[in-house]
Amino acid sequence: MPTEACIDKKPKGLSIFEKYLTLWVILCIAGGIVLGKFAPGIAKAPNGMAISVNDAPVVSIPIAICLFLMMYPIMVKINFAEVIKAGKSIKPVGLTLVINWAIKPFTMYAISLLFLGTLFYGFIGPDAMDYVKMPLGQTQMTVGETHGAGQVVWYDQITDKVVDSPTDGTDVVKRLEVPLWRSYMAGCILLGIAPCTAMVLVWGYLAKGNDGHTLVMVAINSLAMLLLYGPLGGLLLGIGRLPVPWEALLLSVSIYVALPLVAGFVSRKLIISIKGEKWFMETFLHILTPITIIALLITLVLLFSFKGETILSDPLTIVWIAVPLLIQTVLIFALGYGLAKLLKLKYSDAAPSAMIGASNHFEVAIATSVMLFGLGSGAALATVVGVLIEVPLMLMLVKVCLKTQGWFPADKQPI
Repeated sequence: MPTEACIDKKPKGLSIFEKYLTLWVILCIAGGIVLGKFAPGIAKAPNGMAISVNDAPVVSIPIAICLFLMMYPIMVKINFAEVIKAGKSIKPVGLTLVINWAIKPFTMYAISLLFLGTLFYGFIGPDAMDYVKMPLGQTQMTVGETHGAGQVVWYDQITDKVVDSPTDGTDVVKRLEVPLWRSYMAGCILLGIAPCTAMVLVWGYLAKGNDGHTLVMVAINSLAMLLLYGPLGGLLLGIGRLPVPWEALLLSVSIYVALPLVAGFVSRKLIISIKGEKWFMETFLHILTPITIIALLITLVLLFSFKGETILSDPLTIVWIAVPLLIQTVLIFALGYGLAKLLKLKYSDAAPSAMIGASNHFEVAIATSVMLFGLGSGAALATVVGVLIEVPLMLMLVKVCLKTQGWFPADKQPI
């Protein structure tokens, strides 16, 4: 696969944003958590600006803007004339598909079951319960009926307690009472079946991988999610037939991938035709260089401000959820990177192939967990914890890739 033309050559050296990115990430996560704890009104204001589907917030407008600014500088660098050539290499494309859809969902299920349902079961609490939204299509169930591992109860949304009847308050609704560890596990599973189609472009870029291959896999994974996300979720969650959140998936793919992709393609052609390729390469791209990382840092502040109080009030819960997610990420990365070496892939293809498998589409996972289980559910919390560990961990894996370029056959041109 040609690597030299898929994306314009990146400038040598690291900017101050790239060199100390781990530090900036930690500071922004901490800042977001503190903001959410001590100024919840300010923190929740931007999160209230969202596009909703079925009364569930699916796309946060401020986060969508940040993600666009994060993705556009990468998209505009891509030479789209070479993307088709990048997609014709069977080995890296096949490896990525197998890791994402034949291995990753099932390892996530096994690891989360082992830790949340066995090793950490006593710490989470055998009697700890979560009260999630009634399953779609099951709202006519009566109180006392069981559904999977849950039981239908009356739940007062004001006091956050189970009550005997709906006459006890105007905000009493039916909820499904499920073991808390199962709710956490559901969130982990929703992360495991959502391969990354946005942030992985950032990781591949920082790892100096083949962005043409990454872009091709983003497109393939986006289409595969529409077909496989619902069936795999229904199978692994064990809650019967999982309704496919088509609107959430289509909105997410359109906003996080298609919009910056089209904008990058059109503006690249327009700018080069007006100002010339030299000005585009030497001036325009130089201006854009820090925008991706600045947008990433702002996104982290927004995401963690929303769950700041929850994270601070029960930090051990974050640990119980984070451990299986961390092990899953490292395992899948190691598997993908190792198989890439066995297949004798070039580094520029091996790095993004491993990154795509290791990272998750947390926007879709968060939106789906909120839609299916509710904003305050353990499943929703687990998906946010996924963001908490993914960014610093993926930055560490980027460094692993950069230090092991010599393990793989050399590219025709230096990376």
